[in-house]
Amino acid sequence: RYLDAGTSGGIWGLERGYCLMIGGDQSSAQRLDPIFAALAPGPGDIPKTPGREGMKSTAELGYLYCGLSGAGHFVKMIHNGIEYGLMQAYAEGFDILRGANSDNLPAGLSYDLNVADIAELWRRGSVVSSWLLDLTATALASDRQLDGYSGFVEDSGEGRWTIQAALEEGVSAEVLSVALYTRFRSRQEHTFAEKILSAMRKGFGGHVERPPAVKMKQGL
Repeated sequence: RYLDAGTSGGIWGLERGYCLMIGGDQSSAQRLDPIFAALAPGPGDIPKTPGREGMKSTAELGYLYCGLSGAGHFVKMIHNGIEYGLMQAYAEGFDILRGANSDNLPAGLSYDLNVADIAELWRRGSVVSSWLLDLTATALASDRQLDGYSGFVEDSGEGRWTIQAALEEGVSAEVLSVALYTRFRSRQEHTFAEKILSAMRKGFGGHVERPPAVKMKQGL
């Protein structure tokens, strides 16, 4: 019998934690529960969610039996689809901030903003603070213009599968769809937003942009 176990945490999972999403035969999953419990990061210093007092679930320990075979990877797939949307929102927002000094703007409505400082500010108690924002702030601190990135953004497949699932279920997924299509477009023309995306992907997963020669060879 086989179990599937989607894992999220990126290349820094050992240091900052990760979670396991498990699918397969329930009796097999229960039999292997001691292994999952040993592998999982545990509750750490994350406070209990209000309203969950008294609830019995391994979710707070960093692992969860999600359902029959494939359920674990399905949950991980949707997780990555959401990740696409979150990353795209940050990328577009910082691109707008960077373009606030455009010559096309009316007098008095142009601002020369320090996007690196804004990213750092938002890390400290803002509603949009997150690990993805932490990674963005780190990238901007070392290279404000992100000249080390071309903006060629890969996709590893989960975004496509998420959209396929949405189509099969008849569920609207506008944000996730646009986030995926933007990655396709990034392989033809590059913006600062795409550089932000590339910086985040390198930060959490160690994903490195393809060198120009590889892009040309594959006709991208």
